[in-house]
Amino acid sequence: MFASVIIDQDTKALNKVFDYLVPQGVDISVGARVSVPFGQRTLQGFVIALKESCDYDASKIKKLYGVMDDFALIKPEHIQLMKYMCDEFHLRQTSVLRLLVPSEIREGKVRELFEKYAVLGKYDLQSLNRAKKQQEIIKKLQIEGKILISDLKKEFGESALKALIDKQFVLIERKKINRKPLVLQHQDKPVTLSDQQNRALQIIRGNKTFLLHGVTGSGKTEVYMHLISQALNEGKSAIMLVPEISLTPQVVALFRARFGEKIALLHSSLSAGERFDEWRRIFCGEAQVVVGARSAIFAPCENVGVIIIDEEHEQSYISEANPRYDSKEVAAFRAKYNSCPLVLGSATPSIDDYQRAQDGEITLVEMPVRANGKPLPKIQIVDMMNELRSGNSGTFSTQLISDLAKVINDKKQAMVFINRRGYSSFMMCRECGYVAKCNDCDVSLVYHREDNRLKCHYCGKQYKVLDVCPNCGSRSIKQGAVGTERIVHELAQIFPDVKILRMDNDTTSKKNAHQKLLQEFASTKPCVLVGTQMIAKGHDFEDVTLVGIVDADQSLYRADYRATERCFQLITQVSGRAGRSQNEGKVDLQTYSPRHYVYKFAANYDYKAFFKKEANIRKTAAFPPFSKIIRILFCHNDENVVKDELKSCYNKLLKVREVHFDDVIYMDAMKSPIKKIKNLYRYQVIVRIKLDSSKQIEDEIFDCTQNALKSSVFFEVNPENMA
Repeated sequence: MFASVIIDQDTKALNKVFDYLVPQGVDISVGARVSVPFGQRTLQGFVIALKESCDYDASKIKKLYGVMDDFALIKPEHIQLMKYMCDEFHLRQTSVLRLLVPSEIREGKVRELFEKYAVLGKYDLQSLNRAKKQQEIIKKLQIEGKILISDLKKEFGESALKALIDKQFVLIERKKINRKPLVLQHQDKPVTLSDQQNRALQIIRGNKTFLLHGVTGSGKTEVYMHLISQALNEGKSAIMLVPEISLTPQVVALFRARFGEKIALLHSSLSAGERFDEWRRIFCGEAQVVVGARSAIFAPCENVGVIIIDEEHEQSYISEANPRYDSKEVAAFRAKYNSCPLVLGSATPSIDDYQRAQDGEITLVEMPVRANGKPLPKIQIVDMMNELRSGNSGTFSTQLISDLAKVINDKKQAMVFINRRGYSSFMMCRECGYVAKCNDCDVSLVYHREDNRLKCHYCGKQYKVLDVCPNCGSRSIKQGAVGTERIVHELAQIFPDVKILRMDNDTTSKKNAHQKLLQEFASTKPCVLVGTQMIAKGHDFEDVTLVGIVDADQSLYRADYRATERCFQLITQVSGRAGRSQNEGKVDLQTYSPRHYVYKFAANYDYKAFFKKEANIRKTAAFPPFSKIIRILFCHNDENVVKDELKSCYNKLLKVREVHFDDVIYMDAMKSPIKKIKNLYRYQVIVRIKLDSSKQIEDEIFDCTQNALKSSVFFEVNPENMA
């Protein structure tokens, strides 16, 4: 028998299948991890097929050394998934396999964790007349039956216990323990479903894709949990994805309270041991409900009964690092493979998916009112140009300060949103215009007041704060736009007796920091929570009556065709944190462009009108979802290498355009908007092709990238981040 093996080495040269002879007596199955000879080295690989014959001279085929595990790590569904992803996203086979098997297992860095217990064997107390400690150990075990070895060593010393073990008077039992992620306690309460929730559950059935469009607070989470319960009742498993920033302790606690030990978590905040144990629990069928961020879509569960993607519009579902893939496409494959429903949920669906619903490709399910029957919070647009004219050049409008004062007086809570961390976005010399930039990235450095450092938010490097301009020697240094740290500082000066908390990447980098911070916020009244996107989703605090959006324009004027869509989504999502219980909610939205159409639609929560306007603009300009954008990104630490290889690729692309002239809407080569990141120069080719063009064009464009010898080349379809 021969095994088709993919070597666990992620290089272009080894992106192929190698055949090995299976030695007599070796029990092997598809998906097994094996040890194989490769040149002068011994490497590991994965068996993706077994066959009786080989296309090569069998006498020259090397024997594999053996199987490395007691079971096949990759299940049949995931072998098919690998083939699909390689074709759909133009990925290497090893790159995909590494998504399926955690590095903790592949690299052997983490093992199962066991606790050792002492139990009584056959003993003779008379032979221990002079060994008092040994007698005491025996008597303690007679009473308690089983005791941790570590506890006995602490109480009686190691030598006494070792003597008993040597005589086999005491035996050692090992018990496997799971390293569980910390989860907040939550009481699961019986819920009476609303008519719209019941209607949604009646519609969502069968092997189809559903877009669940429900306003914030409409009860989508309860619908998700009922769908999962239905799958469990049928003896099936379930996968639910949430964006990393929405994977709040509240959400996790809610699901743990409902499903108990059936639930497993997969996300980036887990320790290596926790990730290893959660993956093993899923693989062995001990956990049937998987909740996690993007990578949880690869969970090794079988017989999946439903797949749910909450906040389906979130860009974090698309991987922007190699290997690059779209979680929603992967989910669609798994749903089809398992003949189960795929549910895409959002209060602000992506333009692409809502258009698919309009075209009848997927089924639209609507939940237009809040589950408690309360109205959505009133959004008041605050014109910051009027504030300037009236002499207020500060960060906060008089309206926001007044509303915050009322919240504090009523002993309620408020959230203040600004999607920028740090104290100020840049430091600039007023005399010559010099801006402090990272040496390795083509971006300005952000000032962090607490650390008194300038930091690069792309590579993490830190620099001394500017006191004197290095270009002209001037001491006239200006700080740029405000971030979360400065918002907290200024609010603390205005309201010195009120607790002001901050939630961003800087304050939540330590393990379990999210839980501690949110617990403190929940138990403190009055209180103000300042944060980035982290506070916009997944939180449900009944005493939050006010949301302040400090700089709504920040995401509006980015060089990205999705800028208005993301602005609308953020406003709607963060506004939904207010008034979620019996207390009426309000939102103060500060902007310098109050007449922009996005604010008019957002203030009325009118997604359909916004969609109609935005879809019309994109259709006229031939942007997705009415076309397909392909970006080819070249990266290298030598700018000349990038330019040369970009030019070579572009010349080939010109020939492709000649052949498919009618299908290519636009094509050009250029510097990436951020020219350098982590000391790598970045150039790109942007190609826009008609939506109904064949996949053959996409494949031919990809083939033009395959001869770049030195640059790292990234091929993306409809990239989420054009920068």
